[in-house]
Amino acid sequence: MRSIRSRLLFWQISALLLTAVVVSVLTFRLAWVGFNDVRDQGLEQIAQTVLRHDPSLDASSYQTPSQAQQDPSILEKRWFADDEYLDQFVSQVWSRQGGLLYSSLPEVGPPMQAPGHHIVVWRGQSWRLYTLPHAKRMVQVAVTTHIRRQHFYELITWLLIPLGILVLALGLLIHQAVLRSLRPLENMRRELSQRDVAGLRPLSTSELPREIVPLAETLNQLLTRLDTLLVNQRRFLADAAHELKTPLAAVKLQAQLVRRAPETDRLIALDELDRGIARTSHLVSQLLLLARLEPHARQTERSLVQLDELVRGAVVSFAARAAEQHIDLGLVSADPARVWGDAQALRALLDNLVDNALRYAGKGARVDLALRVVDNQAVVEVMDNGPGIAPTDRERVQERFVRLDQGHSTGSGLGLSIVRSIVERHKARLELGTAPTGGLLVRIRLALATDTTRPD
Repeated sequence: MRSIRSRLLFWQISALLLTAVVVSVLTFRLAWVGFNDVRDQGLEQIAQTVLRHDPSLDASSYQTPSQAQQDPSILEKRWFADDEYLDQFVSQVWSRQGGLLYSSLPEVGPPMQAPGHHIVVWRGQSWRLYTLPHAKRMVQVAVTTHIRRQHFYELITWLLIPLGILVLALGLLIHQAVLRSLRPLENMRRELSQRDVAGLRPLSTSELPREIVPLAETLNQLLTRLDTLLVNQRRFLADAAHELKTPLAAVKLQAQLVRRAPETDRLIALDELDRGIARTSHLVSQLLLLARLEPHARQTERSLVQLDELVRGAVVSFAARAAEQHIDLGLVSADPARVWGDAQALRALLDNLVDNALRYAGKGARVDLALRVVDNQAVVEVMDNGPGIAPTDRERVQERFVRLDQGHSTGSGLGLSIVRSIVERHKARLELGTAPTGGLLVRIRLALATDTTRPD
């Protein structure tokens, strides 16, 4: 693909050359017309001069054609196409009856014409002539078009030389102007090539041309988003390493205790080891899910999702765990609802909401799920009668690795962060409130799929 510099030079030089050609043609035409006008005026002046000097000559001084034929010197001046006399003016004096009274070059010159300017062809040559009438005579002055054109070509050469110099100078100036105009882009490219992921600072736009400022501002926005993404990734890795350090150390310690425990206490130690492994596995799975939900991690596959089936599936999959913890898990309502979204992500959203409710509501609690259709929206609610979350902590608890109950919590602090990421991906709405039973109420609002056309 050609560069912008090449395109600018090509189009500007082409426009310059085309303009030069048009100007040259116009100059040639106008100069030719003006040159002919000047030379025609010269013919008129010569005719006037011949007429003014004519009274000084008597009739006997005129050479008639018959006398010209008797003069040996004149007889030698026969006409040829390349005769040297064709390069001279021919002045003739004619009588009113059409007889040739005088000719400056005998046998050279066209016949008498009507008064005025004429272009005639005589003996294979084109002539430009002027005929001036008088009371007794007609004065005619003529010159060949060939010699006039030859003189014009000698003149036009000197007219076109400055134009050629002008085109060459303008071409060099255009080349330098294009190079200087594109230099800010080259400077920007050089500055960007020197950046690394540790220094994604914005570009300075104070000295850039106005046409490049929008591009630089867009690049700055991209650099800012990229820097934010890298910061989040570094923070995520640091938090993940920190969060994994504790459960892995606990698993290692519990494994050592199993080896040292007597036979009677080994089953209890193994149970603790199993719980530690389960807690670590849950944390790792949550971290992997959160990593997949990172911006630009993968392309979201949107399809028509039957949301009520996902809600029923979530209740069924957690029924055994709820029974083990003596928690009453139930489905209040499940209105038929279809939405456009990622079925896998929506299932993860429901799983995290139910998992959090079972984990924090406590034994003997009650957890209810409901799906209702309200105002072209699918409203998913998960409520419990546990301790709930204070209004001042509801925003903070949606951040990563935030656990309000550090002492008794067995969670990873990622559940609601994952829920929020999925909600943002689906352009839905997340609300945290107080359930009628006094616990936590989590409400998700998603737009219903009005037709089967996949949205952009």
